[in-house]
Amino acid sequence: MLEIIFLLFGYSMMFFGALGVIRFPDVYTRLHAATKCDTGGAMGIVFGLALMADAPIIVKAKLLILLMFIAMINPMISHAIAKGAYRYGVKPKVEVDMYAWDNP
Repeated sequence: MLEIIFLLFGYSMMFFGALGVIRFPDVYTRLHAATKCDTGGAMGIVFGLALMADAPIIVKAKLLILLMFIAMINPMISHAIAKGAYRYGVKPKVEVDMYAWDNP
């Protein structure tokens, strides 16, 4: 039962990530949606599969190592893509002024 919860969590995170990629206006916000949701979704799916798999412990260990690599590499790659886009001259369309919220 627990593995089904992780799989559904992963699938729903992937769905919302895809929705964010479609709906958000520029490269940076789309990258944010894709990175956060895909990392969480892939981790949920892989962990659910590790719990569900009727396999030897070495296979489950490999899935958990894969989970660790997803958690480390996916944010690094998205950071590199965002840095490359910024250096290429892509300007963000969304401007967030956090100080304006505190000082109306």
